[in-house]
Formats: sequence, structure tokens, C-alpha cells
Amino acid sequence: MSADLPDVAELQLLFAQYNFVYFNGEIPSFKIAYNARFSNVAGRITYKPPLIELSPKHLRGKAEELRDTLLHEMIHAWLYARGENPGHTPTFKRKMKELGLTSIYHDLGTAAPLNPSNKRYVLRCEKCGMELLRKRKPPANLMCARDRRELKVFEIVEMREVEPARAANRRL
Repeated sequence: MSADLPDVAELQLLFAQYNFVYFNGEIPSFKIAYNARFSNVAGRITYKPPLIELSPKHLRGKAEELRDTLLHEMIHAWLYARGENPGHTPTFKRKMKELGLTSIYHDLGTAAPLNPSNKRYVLRCEKCGMELLRKRKPPANLMCARDRRELKVFEIVEMREVEPARAANRRL
């Protein structure tokens, strides 16, 4: 990774340290990795396989947010290991408060891609907001897997950087 992010071996050590200090070693082994594709989330957990992924785009240069994001995902893992609901339940929120975490949400915004994309098409479900990027033009009548609605297809014809203030004003 970059100089201001711990490498994955250091992430594994942080996981082990936090597991011992904050969870009495109750969390079974999880692989900790970076996922550069994340654009809207700072972290994500899957239980099978046991994996915690962190966004280098959102966490680069933000050591405190990296710690908080890893601990947030570890609370999910801890609840799951105890056979409890791993969602954002009252138990989850109590553990967050105990660890000094203030919100289940991260105010890190969206992040620019680390590498330019060669994707030319955006497929969007107007109901649930799910979006997919594709290199090739997709076939007609594609359906959203979540709500069985037809996906709208947009072709990306120009990529240009926009000043944040101008982008915010355009949304109004």
C-alpha cells in the first residue's frame, strides 16, 4: 500500500491487538485486506469467508478513522462469533460507546478512484440506486437483481474533474 497506510501484515497485527484488548480474544481469525474498489464505504465485513475489507481511498492519511473503521467491523465479527445479531443493534451501539466510537456512519464522503477507470457504461436501478460499471455495452432489458426493475444504461463520454463547491451547487 502507500507509505501512510499500514500494510496488510500490520493490519493483521492491529486486528490481533484490538481483539485481545477490546474483545478478550473472542473474535476468531479474520483476514484483513484493502479493497480499492470501494467508493461509498470505508469498511465491510463478510463472515464466510471471514474477511474484513478496508477502503484505502477513504482511509489514506487518516489513522484515527482507520482504527475506528476496523473496530466497527470487529464489533460485527464479535457479535457474530457470540451467536448474536451482528447488525447495528442496541448491543452493537453499546459496544461502540464502550470503545469510544461515536457513530455507526463514517463521514468520509465518496473517494476519487485510485486508478482511472476504463469503464464506459453505467447501469443504474432507479428504484434502489444500485449502480454497476461495465466496459462493454450491455444487452437490452437487463433487470436489477434486487427489485427486478429494468436497469437504465448511461454511456460515459467525458471524464473531467469538478471543483467540490461547483459540484455541490449543481445538485441543488
